[in-house]
Amino acid sequence: MSDPVPAIPEAEATGKTREIFEDLKATLGVSVVNLIWRHLATMDGGLEWAWAAAKPIYTSGAAGAAEARMRAALIPPMPEPLVGGALHLVGLDGEARRTARAVVAAYDRGNALNLMALTALVTAPSGSAPTLASATQAQGEAVPLPPVLSEGDVSAATWRMVLALNTFGARPDEPILATLYRHLAHWPGLLALIHAGFAPLEASGEIRRSIAQARDLARFEGGGLIQLAETTGPRHEQAAAAITEFADHVICRMVPIGIALGRWMDDAASAEA
Repeated sequence: MSDPVPAIPEAEATGKTREIFEDLKATLGVSVVNLIWRHLATMDGGLEWAWAAAKPIYTSGAAGAAEARMRAALIPPMPEPLVGGALHLVGLDGEARRTARAVVAAYDRGNALNLMALTALVTAPSGSAPTLASATQAQGEAVPLPPVLSEGDVSAATWRMVLALNTFGARPDEPILATLYRHLAHWPGLLALIHAGFAPLEASGEIRRSIAQARDLARFEGGGLIQLAETTGPRHEQAAAAITEFADHVICRMVPIGIALGRWMDDAASAEA
């Protein structure tokens, strides 16, 4: 099992698709192409339509400004702090910890920016004018990321953990597997820590409350951002339907989880320093 929805892996992208993938990563300042874009690449003209429409929202700096407002307002579902030494005990020392944290950061940034810009493409315009900011945001030192893993690349126990984590905040019939968990499967012990930390937040409803807040914030911001979209061509209905599905569910789900996970790992690393 690889992607649970049709998608073009980055390594297999060619021609115009590869060109857009590279442009997308450079524009957003990220090192991975999120699943929504790889899924749109399977549709005839879907990726081209979505990127042409959304790119001005990113390059203007408006998506970044909206992302910053969302982060300031969102209450992420924070687990209890890890005991000092927990990351060490699951093998996350030095380079491994740095790489795992870079994986989380890549998805966190991509998901948050995509939630703002892509929601704009499928949200009714509002009267509010978008706030612009610098389109170039300083990024940390680039860290080479390992490949995304599939079911056949890991043990059965690790894959069960990937699937279990994907249920947090998801619908009972959720068809999309968040790629972040597959990428973190290089460190099964970390997956186990994440499950133990976030399971009580899933049981209490805190994760789902944060997801609902992220969805509301994205729709509010999106109503203004649509003014910056390039909409001269006809709407690609299949792509728009996919964007709505992803933005309303899996991206909204992974934004608060990603923010919380990054802070949680940083706090744990500081406690071990």
